[in-house]
Amino acid sequence: MPISPISRRSFSLCLGATAFRLPAATESGPWDGPAVVHKLYIATPKPTWPYPTLDFKQEVAGIDARLAELQSRHPGLVRFTGGSILYSGDDPGPWIQSTAGADAILVLDLTTSTTSQFQALDKLDTPLLLFQRPLTSWAYMNFAGYIQRGKRADMINSSDYADLVPHLHMLRAMHHVSNSKILVVRPGAPNPAGYQPWTSQFGTQVELPPYQELKEAYDQVGARQATEAAQEFTKGALKVVEPKAADILDSARFHLASLDVLRNRKANALTIDCLGGFRRADLPAYPCVAFSKLNDAGLYGVCEADFPSTMTQLLVTSFSGKPGFVSDPTFDTSRNEVIHAHCVSATRLRGFGAAPSPYTLRTHMEDEKGVSIQVEMPVREAITCGKFSNPKTFLVSEGEVTANLDDRRGCRTKIVTKVADARKMAEGYTGGLHRVLFYGRYSNAIERMGRLMGFKTIREC
Repeated sequence: MPISPISRRSFSLCLGATAFRLPAATESGPWDGPAVVHKLYIATPKPTWPYPTLDFKQEVAGIDARLAELQSRHPGLVRFTGGSILYSGDDPGPWIQSTAGADAILVLDLTTSTTSQFQALDKLDTPLLLFQRPLTSWAYMNFAGYIQRGKRADMINSSDYADLVPHLHMLRAMHHVSNSKILVVRPGAPNPAGYQPWTSQFGTQVELPPYQELKEAYDQVGARQATEAAQEFTKGALKVVEPKAADILDSARFHLASLDVLRNRKANALTIDCLGGFRRADLPAYPCVAFSKLNDAGLYGVCEADFPSTMTQLLVTSFSGKPGFVSDPTFDTSRNEVIHAHCVSATRLRGFGAAPSPYTLRTHMEDEKGVSIQVEMPVREAITCGKFSNPKTFLVSEGEVTANLDDRRGCRTKIVTKVADARKMAEGYTGGLHRVLFYGRYSNAIERMGRLMGFKTIREC
């Protein structure tokens, strides 16, 4: 399926006209900050097209000024570096060395007759983005070939520099993913090699702390600090149904402990085998509250040691500025609906700067213990539903939230979504149970990020 262009209007409706910064509740880390984008101009020393007397110095100065303006107007997204002209016949070696550390290379063609430059680019694994203005060359043919072969590349063919803005957000998200660190807590002796394909593909680091580390951090949280956090969290709820005050205190203490573990390990994401961990008494409390608050703060908390869903949140949250909702989907094909249910949900689903959704404090549904959150999610709004099924494949669909469902059956937070073809999605289901929901439409952006990051996007319905 061809990718539809991302118009500036539709992009701003989903993301907002200005850049956001993830409001992490801990010290900033390498995942923060702009993507490093190395500019490369390509030309032949004696042009014929676009015209023989082209002034390279003037041409580059004009483009540099426009790119500098974009960087200034959208702070925190990218930092442009480089900017030299690589001429046909030049030795590309020194230029290639100068791109070390770049998250991507922005290619700007000035003339035709640049075959040798594209031969050099073809050997690089660094993501390539062509910004081609009309009447410069036919470089789009080379990039079309890159895209069709699955090389990490994408292109923008436009006279309007503002059309670069969505890709600046994408490049910033790619930087975020490649510089993030995920902590995976699960029983036994997990094999670090199982996560190596993800690190090789995206750069994301993984560490495997033991449950005991969480317990020790939990024990070190001060009683007064935990009490104040519990009182504040309870005060913000619509009501408390089943949980006791002691359970809420334990959950607040676990949240503070989670922050300490993330801070000490210089990580921004935590996923735990929580159901088994609590049943085995490896965990002093369910992490549902902690995960909700981490996700609201621009960090990441994901249940059931679900690493692919964690990677999904890293990518889409950093692009959209909105936390994800990891869910267990069920289907009602008679109504063309998918019901998404889970006992963990963020509250700032419309974005980190938006007002939180109302929430009620409940027990965890499956054992009536601990504390979870029943969130009243926004309705009559578009959502994107997706997940990495493996480092090379991203499953995605879109729909509309039509209702919150308050029912004894299923997890505490439940929403009903209308989709294009529920039967197709159910009958073609792959990639494990969980999906991650985000408010807004991001399928096209995910597909374009896939081009640059080396994964394929599959539309589920």
